[in-house]
Amino acid sequence: MKTIAFLLHNNFEQAEYEDVNNQLKEKGYKTILITTNKDKEVQAMNQDVNKGDTFTADIFANEAKADEYDALVLPGGTVNADTIRGNKEAHSIINAVYEAGKPLAVICHAPWVLINTGIAKGKNLTAYHSLQTDLENAGANFIDETVQVDGNLITSRNPDDIDNFVEAIDKALS
Repeated sequence: MKTIAFLLHNNFEQAEYEDVNNQLKEKGYKTILITTNKDKEVQAMNQDVNKGDTFTADIFANEAKADEYDALVLPGGTVNADTIRGNKEAHSIINAVYEAGKPLAVICHAPWVLINTGIAKGKNLTAYHSLQTDLENAGANFIDETVQVDGNLITSRNPDDIDNFVEAIDKALS
């Protein structure tokens, strides 16, 4: 059974974790939740303004090992993405997964993180529309489509695109 890790911090977009996680489990994948928080309780948000549910992470980012996962998913949420983009422990696991050629699946505001990790430059990708200028300034080729796949990098725009995002992850792992 293949294992897919989710990496997040407080204030992530609930649907981009919960719905993606549930669909991947339905397809037979094992999932694990990694956090950059100081404790394992992680607060979700809905549309960045309404508190969602609280989830319990399995491990902390500094304990994560890229060789234990077949793919890594970064849910969005403005505050979540902005926090992770400045977290060196998160960058380590993200870059290790990406450099190992494993699928790195990033949705909504999470492609912001790709700027700080150095992955965005030269890549065809999509994201939440407000990130277009930031990503282009970082050297990415922004394409406004539901999902964009460039090598082992999978990007998607927002919760409306979750079904296509999950299909792209599943295809990359098949």
